[in-house]
Amino acid sequence: MRLSTRNQLTGVITEVTLGSVMATVKIKLDGGEQTVTSSITKEAAVELGLEVGQAATAFVKSTEVTIGVE
Repeated sequence: MRLSTRNQLTGVITEVTLGSVMATVKIKLDGGEQTVTSSITKEAAVELGLEVGQAATAFVKSTEVTIGVE
């Protein structure tokens, strides 16, 4: 598979929480203690067969990054 998305973060799935419509997936990134969390449809999570301990890649493509501080 070839993708235009340049921001590819690899790691291992540490949590999959299925809701009625959406799912939350947490991936512990390789090389550190950082975790990325993604909200996807429940249907997509089931179709992909996402499971804790499975290797996965988070693809990040965005036109905006927002930062907030107190």
